[in-house]
Order: sequence, then C-alpha cells, then structure tokens
Amino acid sequence: MTFLRRKRVFALLLVCFILVLFMNSDFIGRKLYPIYFEQEIRQSAAKHNIDPFLIAAIIRVETNYKYHLESSKGALGLMQLMPDTAEWIVESTNLGPHVQGDLLKVDVNINLGSWYLSWLKKHYNGNLIYAIAAYNAGQGNVNKWKQNDVWDGSQEHINQIPFGETRHYVQRVLYYYEKYTKLYSQQWGKKD
Repeated sequence: MTFLRRKRVFALLLVCFILVLFMNSDFIGRKLYPIYFEQEIRQSAAKHNIDPFLIAAIIRVETNYKYHLESSKGALGLMQLMPDTAEWIVESTNLGPHVQGDLLKVDVNINLGSWYLSWLKKHYNGNLIYAIAAYNAGQGNVNKWKQNDVWDGSQEHINQIPFGETRHYVQRVLYYYEKYTKLYSQQWGKKD
C-alpha cells in the first residue's frame, strides 16, 4: 500500500512539474494572453510614441478585444472612450473629424485612445501609473489625489488609490502590460 501511495504521489508531482513547464512556455502564454488588432495597435503606438503593449493591456482590461461594446456610462469601443473625450481629442489634434459611430471602428478607437494615453503620460511627466489611473478615473480625480497627497503615483502605493475600481484597474493593466511585454517583445522587436 505504501508503495502505491508513493507511486501516485510521484506521478502527481511529475504531472505538476510538466504542467508548470508547459505553462511557462511562450507558446502557451500567447494562447492565454493573445493580442488582437496587432496592426492597428502597432501603427497607433508608433504614431503617438506609446508602448504597444500598454495599449494592448488597456484594451484587454477595458473590453477584452470586443470592439463593439458600450459601457453603462456611454464609453465606446475597444478603448472605451467617452464621446466627449473623443471630441476633445479631435479638437486638440489633427486626427480628423469623426462621428460617435466611428468610435466603434477599431482603427479610429485605437488611434484616439492611444493619443489620449500618450497625452496623459506627458501630462503626468512620464509617470505611467498616474496616466493609467487617469485613463480610468479621470484627470480631475488623479490631480486631486496628487494635490492632497492622497497617492504619490507610485506602483508601490497603488493600494492608496481611493477608488477601488481604479486601484483594481491599474493593477490589472500593469499585470497584462508585464505579460504582453514578456511574451511578445522578441516577436514584435525591441519596444521604445
């Protein structure tokens, strides 16, 4: 009986070991963490000087690549842009006119969302964590948190973000950003 038990334990450990090796393979990782709309993401990333894996991470968290979604608050498309924000982006740039229906178009949505993400990053002096939080909670809230020393914008202190939804959002975006960078950076070439 003891021999059979040892044999089962050994077999179980062997299976677990093989699963761990299998799960660490990039092939499996790319199946678990796919990136869709690669061409549109890469073009917008290059155009707006923002990391394509960050764009992909935002899309993954916002809509999981479902381009036709509209949130209960009215945000549209892959990157869940509010129509007012999209209008402001169009007025602030030469990205061209659009109508609200265009926000459901993959290329338009990624282009506008990437510009906005790049703008937020510049607005917060390169602080990616502030930019991600502002993408979710809005600049007004993030500016208040900064001014009132509620949160310092560091990854180490994400737990100080007052809004649970934003705190979770930032953590998830950073998680996918890290995964995408690890899995795709060689395949896509060196990132900026």
